[in-house]
Amino acid sequence: MSLAKIQEPPDKSLILLSGTPGAGKSTFCHQVVIRNIANDSPVIFVTSEQSPNEVIGLLRGMGIGESGGLSFVDAFSETVGLSTAQRSDTVNANCANLNSLSIAITRQKDKVGKERVFLVFDSLTSPYLFSGAEVVRFMRLFLSKFAAEGNSVLALIDEGCGKEEDLVAMQSIADGILRMEIKESSRIINVVKYPKLEPKTIEIPPAGIQDKKIWDMGVRSPEFMEDTSAMMRGRATETLNRGIGNYVNFFWPNFAFWSSVLWDPEGFPEMTYEMNKKHSAAMRETLSLLPWYMRLFLKFFTPKSFDNVKNMKKLARIGRIWEQDRCGTLEYLEDISRTGEYYFRVYENFECYGFENIGATMASLFPPLGAGTCKALEKVEREWNAVETKCIGLGDPYCEFKLVPGEIGELRASLEKDSEVVERIHKRLTERLTGFLINGEALVDRRSLGSDIHVDMIASVMSVPAMSGERRYQTAWRMGGVKSGRKVGERLLEAGLSGDESIKRVIDFMNYCKVGKVSVDNRIIRIEENCESLWTKPYTVKWEEPKCLFTTGFLNGLFSAVKNRHVREIKCIATGEPYCEWEIY
Repeated sequence: MSLAKIQEPPDKSLILLSGTPGAGKSTFCHQVVIRNIANDSPVIFVTSEQSPNEVIGLLRGMGIGESGGLSFVDAFSETVGLSTAQRSDTVNANCANLNSLSIAITRQKDKVGKERVFLVFDSLTSPYLFSGAEVVRFMRLFLSKFAAEGNSVLALIDEGCGKEEDLVAMQSIADGILRMEIKESSRIINVVKYPKLEPKTIEIPPAGIQDKKIWDMGVRSPEFMEDTSAMMRGRATETLNRGIGNYVNFFWPNFAFWSSVLWDPEGFPEMTYEMNKKHSAAMRETLSLLPWYMRLFLKFFTPKSFDNVKNMKKLARIGRIWEQDRCGTLEYLEDISRTGEYYFRVYENFECYGFENIGATMASLFPPLGAGTCKALEKVEREWNAVETKCIGLGDPYCEFKLVPGEIGELRASLEKDSEVVERIHKRLTERLTGFLINGEALVDRRSLGSDIHVDMIASVMSVPAMSGERRYQTAWRMGGVKSGRKVGERLLEAGLSGDESIKRVIDFMNYCKVGKVSVDNRIIRIEENCESLWTKPYTVKWEEPKCLFTTGFLNGLFSAVKNRHVREIKCIATGEPYCEWEIY
């Protein structure tokens, strides 16, 4: 069986393509689109993870030019609060509303005006994030019917994005099932079932695989160099000069992070780990900014390598800055550490506090920052890694992580999160937030360190995704924000609050958390000194588009639920504006 045979779905068929994130499903999908356009088949492309312009750019990179046979249903831009391009070949929809998707696809089919149409849906993951098992019903009542009318449908879904029984139900509806995976350096397509074809495994050559782009900060601006130099001289507070103070309630970054993990429980934590490690390792580039006496001190203070228990103790002293930022209290466990394996304990870790006995390790910041710092400060060039061995989330009274040079076999399994555990974590956060909004109940307050962390740490939690070149990572922050905003809005309406009162209470909550100076006036939301974008501005001369990924998604989901309105960011600190601003429409 050749690859070409499964790249031309037959009429009256619904094909489901599943696989883990990053397995190559979208690339395969684009190849199928190009083949169908070459065969003069009209194609309707439903995109829920990127804009039509991005899809067109990818298709052009694969050799396709302008084509009148390609049209779009944009279920991404409006959903996450981005401006929608006015295109004659595009109909807009909201992937949080399955009825909206059905209507948009039908409208686009009528505009095409041909009997046989190829519909590609990339992907069902985002609609599933919002509607759960209702997506199964959508497949049965709409996509199957659409195919039965003489069309063909290719729908993509990420494995691990939800309950296993829902994926099984989707597969039972489909006429064909393809499953993609990566083995060593090749992509594998398992043809589980397909009209008129026998089950088979197809290997795609490694030339078709591209390495993930994990880190892309761009050219750093003079302001970044100046701000970094000031921070390293101990004047971070003077540099930032937030009028509301330089501390943020840690509930906000935790809420944002776990909302985003909902979208990709398996891949998102691993991407976060890699990015935070690289973020910390980038410290090496800024050491030259230090005054001469500090450089001289580091020269003698920092060992050639941290490859023994005594030398690692020096790293623990550097880690005291995390304590100053109120992230947690760090202790180096010299007694149980040994050469090549070093242990650290963190008391009142802000990432894990309030998640007692949740059933998973929670820390996504301390371990990779420790690994990245080792790489930055050592005089030898090598990789370090860290894995959490104890955690408040597992019922331990504190968190511990192991730091080693080289690979850690159990690291990946530790990072992957079961979707049911993530749902449990997010439910606890949502209940705590709605308790605060409706009844004035407390959020989370640590016994010794309180509820605030320094805004510097928000850069690692919330700003790094915006600076990442990984589209999937950014989409998770956007979509996670939308789902959380909608859920909070729905809870407030169920409690009997009006739409206006719901908005007021959420804005008050954001001000309480010191997200920034948040205000709503007529059709404009403004956030001055917004913590999410505060650290994106200095990293490049100028970003071309707004970078408040989670905040925009959250506000858009909230307004969609309580006012049936949408918001989009029209100004952003990251693009050089003095504040961030959203239009309500």
